[in-house]
Amino acid sequence: MATLRLLTFLLMGALTVAWPDHGKPAPTPGLSSPQPPAQKMRGLNLVAPPNPFPDNPMPAVQAVGADWVAIIPFAYTRPGDPSVHFGSPWQWWGERPEGAEATVKLAKEHGLQVMLKPQVYVPGSWPGGLDFSADEWKAWETSYEAYLLPLVDMAQKEGVDLICVGTEFKLSSTTRPDFWRQLIRKVRARYDGRLTYAANWDEYRHIEFWNELDFIGVDAYFPLVDSHTPSVPELRKAWKPILQQLSAVQRAVGKPLLFTEYGYLSVDGCASKTWELESRIARLAVNEQAQANALEALLATFWPEANWAGGFLWKWFPNMQGHEGYPGKDYSPQGKIAEGVLKNWYGSRTY
Repeated sequence: MATLRLLTFLLMGALTVAWPDHGKPAPTPGLSSPQPPAQKMRGLNLVAPPNPFPDNPMPAVQAVGADWVAIIPFAYTRPGDPSVHFGSPWQWWGERPEGAEATVKLAKEHGLQVMLKPQVYVPGSWPGGLDFSADEWKAWETSYEAYLLPLVDMAQKEGVDLICVGTEFKLSSTTRPDFWRQLIRKVRARYDGRLTYAANWDEYRHIEFWNELDFIGVDAYFPLVDSHTPSVPELRKAWKPILQQLSAVQRAVGKPLLFTEYGYLSVDGCASKTWELESRIARLAVNEQAQANALEALLATFWPEANWAGGFLWKWFPNMQGHEGYPGKDYSPQGKIAEGVLKNWYGSRTY
């Protein structure tokens, strides 16, 4: 999501989860692609910590069954400023290039696969709202390349498995696709791994450059059900038309579908419009069951789909560092009912 990110930029009774038995459910017809991964990508988006890790966080990642991590070196763009700022000494350690590289090394040492996912924070807005004149766009794009390409070189050197070339640039991706095509070519010229782009849930159908990438990446914050604690069957019913829409794009492009982000706040109504919930999170009641039901419904819906490559849960706090002061309501499942749901699915190696 565009808000509730780990950043220092701001200052400078319902149905209980029905556990799956992992007997392979009948897939929904539709998803088709050349070669999805042999096993699902069981990923976590790691929150970049403010300081070097006091303790090694990777065993806890592996304890929930995850075998991929997304590492996120943040940059930022101020509204109206056509430039990308990155690597500032006042940024948190994990957001800076040196922290990202150290985290990549640690993950690889533990046998984890890595997606490098550079992201741009926009104070008071989100990347999808960036809008500039033609000349300003060119300046911003030059600045974005200066931010991204050194990270690509690091990824090549450290054996990163997947790079996400951008996240939720809804207006840029749909009005300036030629920039993204040439950027993808530049990345491919210096990096041997696979590529994706993280489209917002209402953006992915409008992307023209999916065929240049290896995965159709979606940040899957689809609004589903408004009630405080929707049941798993209610949520699965709400997913059906969305799955059909995703399937149509996936069939047309012929690439596997990947959820570059998915997850839910542990509050009342978490399966509704998440971006609205974030703005009033202090007033919302904690609801771990709602989060667990929503996570169960998503995984039960998509896991059987042969060409759903998997996903990266948003989000996971290494050593519980970097939370914004309300970990009991945040997206992380750590120490909550939803952690059991995640272990149940990620711990299966059947498919």
